[in-house]
Amino acid sequence: MNQAKLFFSLTLLVLLLIFGAWLAFFFQWSAPMPRTAAPAAIGTGTDTAAAPRALSPLGPVFNPPALEDAPEKIRPMVMLGYKIMTETKKYAPEYVGNDMACTNCHFDGGRSKDTISLVGVAAKYPLYRGRREYTADLALRTQGCFERSMDGKAPAPDSQIMQSLLVYYQWISKGIPIYSTPPWAVLAHHLDNEHKPDAVAGKTVFKDVCARCHGEDGLGTPIAPPLWGDGAYNDGAGMHRIRTFSVFVWRFMPKTDPSLTQEQALDVAAYAHEQPRPKFTATHPNKIERVIPLPGEARQ
Repeated sequence: MNQAKLFFSLTLLVLLLIFGAWLAFFFQWSAPMPRTAAPAAIGTGTDTAAAPRALSPLGPVFNPPALEDAPEKIRPMVMLGYKIMTETKKYAPEYVGNDMACTNCHFDGGRSKDTISLVGVAAKYPLYRGRREYTADLALRTQGCFERSMDGKAPAPDSQIMQSLLVYYQWISKGIPIYSTPPWAVLAHHLDNEHKPDAVAGKTVFKDVCARCHGEDGLGTPIAPPLWGDGAYNDGAGMHRIRTFSVFVWRFMPKTDPSLTQEQALDVAAYAHEQPRPKFTATHPNKIERVIPLPGEARQ
């Protein structure tokens, strides 16, 4: 009888242990997993990105809506905005002074994640801009792009060009929380790499890697924009900074297979920076006129 009781007790104990292990396994693997996204910042002094950063389940999700799904009343403007982005010189010729298009930096009209994406940009602005020493909205930001990257003139805020672009920005930002910072829409300010840019080495990088698309003279081809010369962005553009150009090159170039090291990106950026390009000429005021003092600010 005692042996039977002992056997029963041992059997019950084993069953309880098995059940407890099953419960622990079940709750561990059924717990919600955090959403992850590629980091916005660049790794420190290495050629690899930093570890993925966990996002809140309520964080922004990259899911730009199809253009044809825009509400009927705004669909024509959305479609025109996309055409202006991808064929800028054709649809906004009076505001473009070079051979570039918005999509050269914002692939697929800003709808691609593997670029300086514009998905969510309408939720990110208005935003303080150090260049203006004031908060700027998307119209002001876009005017600057036309003047600098397009080496052209700033479209008026009430022009068809600008209004179509603003409607387009709003549509592709659908669902992004207001004033959030989508990780895919942030380009790091620099590579955080101590390598000193070498223009001589950069010339070799250009010939070996970049010339196949941008042309041996760097003046562009049917498949890639000019990097210098009269058809390129002017010296007031953001890309006319070694730190900005090197981040873009390292993250996205070559377009089909980003593969340059950070050192190569810095070198080729230095080489491109030395080449001739148009001079920036402002076509509208660059600063916001401070007439009314802000709360807590003494009148100048």
